[in-house]
Parts: sequence; C-alpha cells; structure tokens
Amino acid sequence: MSLYFASCKAPFGNIWVIADEKGISRIELFEEDWVQFWGKNPDIKEGSECCNEAVRQLDEYFCGKRKEFDLPLSIEGTAFRKQVWKALQQIPYGEVRSYSDVAEMIGNPKAIRAVGQANRSNQIPIIIPCHRVIGKNGNLVGYAGSNTPIKKLLLELEGYLPLST
Repeated sequence: MSLYFASCKAPFGNIWVIADEKGISRIELFEEDWVQFWGKNPDIKEGSECCNEAVRQLDEYFCGKRKEFDLPLSIEGTAFRKQVWKALQQIPYGEVRSYSDVAEMIGNPKAIRAVGQANRSNQIPIIIPCHRVIGKNGNLVGYAGSNTPIKKLLLELEGYLPLST
C-alpha cells in the first residue's frame, strides 16, 4: 500500500498528515515522531490529493474558518476503539465531554478507562477530536501523552476556553 504525506503549520508548530489509498491514516503532532517513524521511510511520497485536502482543511480549522472535517479516513484499531473514535467525531466544535460521557455515548458506562486508552491511541488527532475529552472535574488531562498545553490551545481556538494572554 502506498503512503503519502504533507506538512502543515499549526499554532504549536509543524504537523504531518499521512495517508494511504483509503484516506488519512495518521497525523503526527511532533517533529521527533515524524522523523522517527516516517521521515526516513523511503516508501513514503510527498503529496497526494487526500493529504493536500487535509492540509487545506486543517489550515481553515486553525484560522477559525472550519468546524468539521470532511475527509476520508483510514482507521486501524479494535472495534471498541473505532466505536470510541466515532463517538469523538460527534462532539461538536467548541464543546467538550468527559471520559464518562463518552463511555455513556457508546453505551458502555463502565468503560471509562478503556475510553481513555482509546482516546490516547487515536492516530488522527484534531480530525478525530480527542482534545474535546476532559476529566469529569473539568481538568485538561492526557493529550498526546502529557501534552495538555496543545489540548488547551485547541480548546482556546474553538472558543471553549478563554484565550491565554
């Protein structure tokens, strides 16, 4: 299967969009991850219609002109994780849900920790908006590991949180 990439400027630095023939398969938020996993891969080619469209839509999102993404996705994961990721896509722009809310959304209210693990393993952040999931007490917990400043920035961009000064 062929792989393609394109890079995009985000408010927190460059990000990389990776796609296969089916659609967007990954977004790397950090240069070190891009370099480690993809940057030295001789089989990945720059640019594809899908990657370029994703970059265009991400640019619009970062400029506040887009609230939903309309892109083909190539998602790999267990049936449970796919169910969680589908639920995340139902959380409206500028709103948040707790992990327990997401567990309720998928009809499995006791699966709070499993929802957290699925959220953590989301390979297409921003487009599958795992940043819109917060702790039940309102704390911004767990984003791309421990990168809650990016989560905070995305929620500010969407108007859920006031802009930092």
